[in-house]
Amino acid sequence: MPANLTNDNSILYGLPQLKLSLMRRADSKSTKISCAKDVLNFLMPLKMACDEYFLTVHLNPKLEIIGIHEVSHGTLTNSFIHPRELFKAACLANTHSLILCHNHPSGSLEPSNEDLNLTIRLINAANLMGFIILDHLIVGGGKMKKYYSFREDQNHLWDNNF
Repeated sequence: MPANLTNDNSILYGLPQLKLSLMRRADSKSTKISCAKDVLNFLMPLKMACDEYFLTVHLNPKLEIIGIHEVSHGTLTNSFIHPRELFKAACLANTHSLILCHNHPSGSLEPSNEDLNLTIRLINAANLMGFIILDHLIVGGGKMKKYYSFREDQNHLWDNNF
């Protein structure tokens, strides 16, 4: 091998080599998810938030939670979500499937047009990348109903995707 070529790509290309990794706790317990209600215990703190948060719940092939990622912390009325940031964590965690979650600080459980369009966009992006979006949940201050589930109320969004 010539003197200027080594196994260190940073020397070869003159650029730093990026290495991404995720640390897992050895003592973490697995929580299996079978429906939207199973994940609500993890999301209940969102009901009290004064700003909008967008989280992803990451699952392994056995539908056990392997992590929760805060994708965005927005304002009182919105948060900006880009698929790049959402799926970066999914790739690092070796995620099989995801549940999307966000809150409405107003307490409303009605999805906005932006919520619907984002859900469609993320389902399509996930399919291209090999991930499965199981649901998109909205939590709010509803008294009778504690969440809105796109999977339960608008299942047709998944018709062309699975």
